[in-house]
Amino acid sequence: MKKYFLLIAAISISLGAMAQKGKVTSAQSYIDQGALDKAKDALDQAMTNEKSKDWFNTYFVMGKLCQAIYETDNPKFNSYYNDPLQEAYASYQKAMELDPKGTARKRIITGMVYNKLAVDFFNQGSKRFEEKDYTGSLKSFASEIGITESDNYVGAIDTGMYYNAGLAAINCDKYSDAVNYFQKCIDMKYMGVTPYFQLSECYLNLGDTAKSEALLLDLPNKFPNNKNITLSLVDLYLKSNKIDEAMKYLKIAKQDDPDNYNLYLVTGIAYLNQDKFDEAIPELQKAVELQPDRYDTEYTMGAAYINKASDMFSKANEIIDVNKYSAAIEEANNVYKKALPFVEKAYELKPDDVNAMQSLQELYYRFKQKDPSLAPKYDAIKAKLDSLKSQQ
Repeated sequence: MKKYFLLIAAISISLGAMAQKGKVTSAQSYIDQGALDKAKDALDQAMTNEKSKDWFNTYFVMGKLCQAIYETDNPKFNSYYNDPLQEAYASYQKAMELDPKGTARKRIITGMVYNKLAVDFFNQGSKRFEEKDYTGSLKSFASEIGITESDNYVGAIDTGMYYNAGLAAINCDKYSDAVNYFQKCIDMKYMGVTPYFQLSECYLNLGDTAKSEALLLDLPNKFPNNKNITLSLVDLYLKSNKIDEAMKYLKIAKQDDPDNYNLYLVTGIAYLNQDKFDEAIPELQKAVELQPDRYDTEYTMGAAYINKASDMFSKANEIIDVNKYSAAIEEANNVYKKALPFVEKAYELKPDDVNAMQSLQELYYRFKQKDPSLAPKYDAIKAKLDSLKSQQ
């Protein structure tokens, strides 16, 4: 009789375990039917039971549920997990960890589960990138990489995922991570010279200017006649305040591409930053000639004349002789006048730009006494600026 009761107890225990594991089977069936709320309820029960909470299949089905929740458009289901794809990935990993016989891993491989999960992570990473959630995007792409590099993934590796991850890393200022991803692209010969430029930028942002420079200077040996290398060197030297080197490569770039207005604009700005107005103005004039009716060329041309005139005024104030002082002031005002048509054009092209408005206000105020036609323009600009200030 004792053995009989023991047998009954064993059967009861077995049936109890089967009942709870049946919740997992039900959850899988609900997922297939799209009844994700019922699937979650069944899994929540399985997760709280001693007999099924550490069963590998519970976590495997949990992974399936989380993936299904990510892929659905139903906002009700989307609220179940903050990041269902990460939950899915973690669940599949846990399922394999709890399954020493390898059944879960076999299902993942034969069912190409990780292939689909990798695609989901790519889509999620791309969407986050478009939404400018670069930290989240990097997390998604890094998970995609982790999946496809594992032994549980079936198929070829998509080299583009490293470049995507690198771009996301750069955009969220994780330059050390970006270095690894772009170096991987280089090792795999993906996208030619492009990842070298990205890698150089990473080194520069990490403060290793020497490494960034060495990388770029070596590129002509790998990619002869690539004009973008020269432009990247210009950018590097400007950012690291090596103006002489920047000017050297700007000269080369202009010889290679003489109709590129931006090269003259950049050269002019570089001279302006050194207060070399007479060198800056011809470069900026060339930029305006090549690309008229652009805000950046028109405004910078006007700013060059304003800055030169301001410098002339400062020097005039040091002159003791009255006649020489008056002549110097008149000369400075003539330079100020040269700025007016360029700043007016910039304002016409970008009427909400505060910099253009402030510059015009200064110029109109300076000349409205001698030219009464400028007084209404001054009043209008002043009123517009005052209105903007009151709204802040």
